[in-house]
Amino acid sequence: MTVTTISEANSELTLRLRQQELAAEFATFSLQHDEVQPVLDEACRVAAKGMECTLSKVLEFLPSDGEFVMRAGLGWHPGSVGHVRLGADLASPAGFAFQTGQPVLSNHLANETRFRTPKLLVEHGVHRAFNVLVETPDWRYGVLEVDSPDERDFSISDTAFLQTLAATLALAIAKANRRRDLSESEARYRALSETLEMQVVERTRERDRLWELSEDLLVVADYDGRLLRINPAWGRLLGKADADIVRDGYPALIHPDDLARVEATLLEMRSEGASARYTNRIEAQDGHWIWISWTLSPEPGGERLTGVGRDVTAEREEAALRERLEDQLRQSQKMEAVGQLTGGLAHDFNNLLTGIVGSLEMMNTRIAQGRIKDLERYIGAAQGAATRAAALTHRLLAFSRRQTLDPKPVRFDALVEGISDLVRRTVGPGIEVSTLAEPGLWNALCDPNQLENALLNLAINARDAMPDGGRLTIKSENVVIDWQHAGFRDMPAGQFVAVSVTDTGSGMPAEVVARAFDPFFTTKPLGVGTGLGLSMVYGFCKQSGGQVRIHSLVGEGTTVTIYLPRDASGFEAETEDKVHPTVPNALAGQTVLVVDDEPTVRLLVTDVLQDLGYAAIEAADGASGLKVLQSDVRIDLLVSDVGLPGGMNGRQMADAARVRRPDLKVLFITGYAEGAAVRDAALDTGMHVMTKPFAMDALAARIGAIIKVGD
Repeated sequence: MTVTTISEANSELTLRLRQQELAAEFATFSLQHDEVQPVLDEACRVAAKGMECTLSKVLEFLPSDGEFVMRAGLGWHPGSVGHVRLGADLASPAGFAFQTGQPVLSNHLANETRFRTPKLLVEHGVHRAFNVLVETPDWRYGVLEVDSPDERDFSISDTAFLQTLAATLALAIAKANRRRDLSESEARYRALSETLEMQVVERTRERDRLWELSEDLLVVADYDGRLLRINPAWGRLLGKADADIVRDGYPALIHPDDLARVEATLLEMRSEGASARYTNRIEAQDGHWIWISWTLSPEPGGERLTGVGRDVTAEREEAALRERLEDQLRQSQKMEAVGQLTGGLAHDFNNLLTGIVGSLEMMNTRIAQGRIKDLERYIGAAQGAATRAAALTHRLLAFSRRQTLDPKPVRFDALVEGISDLVRRTVGPGIEVSTLAEPGLWNALCDPNQLENALLNLAINARDAMPDGGRLTIKSENVVIDWQHAGFRDMPAGQFVAVSVTDTGSGMPAEVVARAFDPFFTTKPLGVGTGLGLSMVYGFCKQSGGQVRIHSLVGEGTTVTIYLPRDASGFEAETEDKVHPTVPNALAGQTVLVVDDEPTVRLLVTDVLQDLGYAAIEAADGASGLKVLQSDVRIDLLVSDVGLPGGMNGRQMADAARVRRPDLKVLFITGYAEGAAVRDAALDTGMHVMTKPFAMDALAARIGAIIKVGD
């Protein structure tokens, strides 16, 4: 309910502000034009735009004929202007407004009993009409009419806008007619000893009436901020005498934070001779700041400008109250998501910890009982629970886009073909699996291991959606996303490699698709799956600079498409060797420095190193580790966590050590790439990364491979 109310208020406020801007622009336009027809045409255009309609016209009343004639029109046949005549009696909407002297709003012409619908409106399919008088206190010109063939109802703000427009139009017509009359009667005025000065005074008087009546700030100024002429609205708004305002100049009123921007705008106007719009704050007599929205136009000659300023303080305060309400709503939604995430995480980890702790307790009991033959069963249970816990943390980090990635050029077609057998074994014989790849497929830039995990997750979801069998298709293709489609897909424009996983399963309704990437959201039965599969895929794609999208129809199947950026490096894609090499034993004297603030990790790593024959040195923080590295002790490899206490992380320590030991080999071991120390900063030559938790044999193999390189 709250979101709907804010949206409706925002739409109404936007329309009202736009109407006020259009009215101000028309006032400026009428001040700068002395001919009637351009002003009439502009009035039709502004009225239709402000009312969001396609039809508008100005009707002049001809006293001699007792009829209206169309003097300007928008949306009507070009031949209508100057020729179409309409009755001015109470039988038509325009005549009703003219005769009664009141605005006539009809949102349902077909149901009107006050008058009948003119043939012209019927021919154009008009359902709604709005007529207001165009008049001054001592003269009535005719009617300004806006017509709508659609179902939009006119509102109170429409009434105020159209009446303001009509009042400005009447003054502009009177001013233009008076100028025309002066030109046509020049000889008569000369005979009456009227001088050119009297004509100027008369024109000025009409212009002054506009300035006197306006609630907006009207000004004639120069480009240095000197106010040459202001209307009374300035004094009323600021609570200052007009003479004081003119004497001090506009820069003295401007908020210090806005002054440079205003001066830059005026300089640009002066050099280019173009109109400008901007908003800034000015100070009132009581010290409070008022927001003014300005529309400025250069005058002929290039040294002065004319401006209209509107007080938008209330609108901005209302908008600020709305950027706060929306923030509160987002915060509430965020806390709800955090609660859901925490609850799901606690549920799964408590189950896993129960398996680990319980297995360890049973191992202690059996050892005390001397029943060591049961230990293997409990060791397996603890290792299995720990492995599932590691997978859960990896998925959480992928969802939050903080996992450690190792992006490299990847041949999509080769990778998909390489895991196709694993996919077939995973989904079972009842599902037909096919792979398609576009010829000339680009390389993608991503972490190949994470891409394989993502595709396997999608394959498992597809399998679960086809319990009775079906068809699964993995298709790879090159995709170019332009700026228009990029916004629609919520991703940057550019070149991507896309891989789609399509099944012929049960499909998903729209409400499920909308939540598919939420953490711990699942449609599977309780205890089946963690609800992190798709959220992990989403996090991996976003962290890689790509996107993932779902298209699904209930009963027809689902397509999940992963977009990953094209690799532009030109390097050949690497072929992964999945076979672990034999781990060589250390040579005499080879030493490894282990830096980690977790004693258990240091214990395990140093034990592995000692089993391989390496000498191991331990340090608990970056400063202690750097002291060792800056000494003369032989160090063949630095194994360090990235996040370390004491103000120096592992990457900073390694970089500082390489000043003295430029060829130092480094293996970072990390739960995630904290502070972008590894993730966002490219690793230098001789630096490697390994994500916790890891198997001890994998660590041993990695250490042996790194130290062997170059030895």
